Amino acid sequence: MPKVSVIVPVYNVEKFLPRCLDSIINQTLKDIEIICINDGSPDNCLSILEDYAKKDSRIRIINQENSGPSVSRNKGILMAQGEYIGFVDSDDWLDPDFYEKLYAAAKESDADIAACGIKVYRKYSRVNYMLKYTKEHCVNDLERKLYLCDVPETCNVWNKIYRTTFIKNNNIEFEVGINFGEDVSFTVEALYYSGNLVIVPATLYNYERRNVNSIVKTKSDKLRRDSEHVHNRMSDFLKSKNINLPKTWRQVRKYKFLGITVLKVRYHSTRRECKLFNIIKFKLPPIYKYEEM
Repeated sequence: MPKVSVIVPVYNVEKFLPRCLDSIINQTLKDIEIICINDGSPDNCLSILEDYAKKDSRIRIINQENSGPSVSRNKGILMAQGEYIGFVDSDDWLDPDFYEKLYAAAKESDADIAACGIKVYRKYSRVNYMLKYTKEHCVNDLERKLYLCDVPETCNVWNKIYRTTFIKNNNIEFEVGINFGEDVSFTVEALYYSGNLVIVPATLYNYERRNVNSIVKTKSDKLRRDSEHVHNRMSDFLKSKNINLPKTWRQVRKYKFLGITVLKVRYHSTRRECKLFNIIKFKLPPIYKYEEM
């Protein structure tokens, strides 16, 4: 049994795919399987996958008609034989010790989920952190798990590994037909049903925001409807479990002087984003805080 099954949905990313695959096959943890689902990609992705599969026997290629990331990930979960499951978007990449650090922490803590920080790469060489941890945490309390993972604001699946039996036994899967935010419900349900969550500060998932072809970059009414749907579904799920979202989540306050907006503050679960005169951006700590992340 491999220690980690890495599931990679692939669609229209030929420019970024080699970097992604290199970061996976060069992981310091060698005992992994790599399940690549070619989601009917119209570019050269299949050829790239086949070239890499010839060089590395851990790579398995699954071809399907274009069905979206949810179908691809669900298919990967069904095929996964590893002790843990990890997800990688095919335009992103991993620190070399990503799976070694997460797997070791998960085993030591007997955790269903291990998570690390997220580094974001944007245009014009702007780099920042979506999530940044300074020390290791092992928690079991749901409210603390949601806080440490910055839920509901940050509901990403790819900076984590999940115990495979726990995912399959609880029938946690991605909602089919959703092309944006499909990992929101998966993340919340996984955190709810999980036992221990361990936070790992010493490695990072690298998130590519410079791909103009990515779903995130494509604006449409469908994506806006998807975003609203997944957040409503998440809210309904938490309410059904008698869990209340932070009152300030997604709240925006505007402070005006003589009818002009001087300061705008957007509240997130772990930070406040401020914009002065709609030009100068800066961040403040959250209003409430359990402990240093």
